[in-house]
Amino acid sequence: MKPVVIVMGVTASGKTTVAKLLAERLQCPFLEGDDLHSPANRRKLSEGIPLTDEDRLPWLQSIGEWIHERQEKDESGTVSCSALRHAYRDRLRANHRNACFVFLNGDRKILEERLKNRKGHFVSPSLLTSQLETLEPPRDDERAVSIPLDITPEEQCDRVIAWLNDSPCFNDVPAS
Repeated sequence: MKPVVIVMGVTASGKTTVAKLLAERLQCPFLEGDDLHSPANRRKLSEGIPLTDEDRLPWLQSIGEWIHERQEKDESGTVSCSALRHAYRDRLRANHRNACFVFLNGDRKILEERLKNRKGHFVSPSLLTSQLETLEPPRDDERAVSIPLDITPEEQCDRVIAWLNDSPCFNDVPAS
């Protein structure tokens, strides 16, 4: 079985950067989860209004459909998706035995510094506090690895690929 790697974390944790780099290294498709948000969700996020579970449901369903397509094709993939709560991750991995999570985790100061320097992203920096409050780190029953923010994206990918290669659940993971 080939993995679909869901790179998760709060705003400015580097989800897109790491998921894109992983897709290149794994030679598989990449999905920018933010692209699947509705215009109403994007408006809320840009105005600093946290999304509700109801707001997120269609978005999570769309990401789940993409994961399902990869599973049906026995194809790897990477997706950037905040997946902050257990319930969201449960939805994403439901009936998707190929789904696994990479939790980009680290100090709030790193995130704040990244937000100061980020240009052109629609999510308001003011959402960091609510996202940190909402965040439920992965549990032992979730196929997940925690990767620190204070290393380079290349080092983060090295750790993810090593973790995937050590997993008895996946095969055909490039060693590079």
